[in-house]
Amino acid sequence: MKRRAPITVTEDDARLFREAIGEVRRLEAEPAPQAGPRPEPRARMLEADEAAVPGELLDMAFDPALMEVGEELGFLQDGYPPKLLKQLKRGQFSVQDDLDLHHMNAAAAQASIADFLAEAKERGLRCVRIVHGKGLRSKSAGPVLKALTDRLLRRRADVIAFASARPAQGGTGAVVVLLAARR
Repeated sequence: MKRRAPITVTEDDARLFREAIGEVRRLEAEPAPQAGPRPEPRARMLEADEAAVPGELLDMAFDPALMEVGEELGFLQDGYPPKLLKQLKRGQFSVQDDLDLHHMNAAAAQASIADFLAEAKERGLRCVRIVHGKGLRSKSAGPVLKALTDRLLRRRADVIAFASARPAQGGTGAVVVLLAARR
């Protein structure tokens, strides 16, 4: 794209422009009006939130399945420092793989856990998660898969520690397992 050369204004052009415009007079700038006092800040959103609370309490629009149900699981094998279990509960280990036991019966879950942990050990994984669910549909029997997972993990020599997962990772419906290093 070619650039145009700047247009030069000749004296005749300037004279013609002044004749076309006519006389001009300079305007004096008016001072800006003084600002009045600012109003006190008011927390309108807080007021709206507070006003909405009674209605929300009566509505009870929440899913009970989203609430933490049941006790937290936790285990640390003898000979390891308690700090290890605290770190696991705080989510300070990266989960490298996970297994979901939902919709499995006890026998299938038991086999799946054994296979999953064997494969994790073979792959050299140190931290895995097992999602067993919260047992909300287990009726009077309690959380079957949760109890099974707890029992199986406590018996394994390759499990150093396990603890219920952080809420973002499944809460009391999952456990994070710390495995011994592969030998």
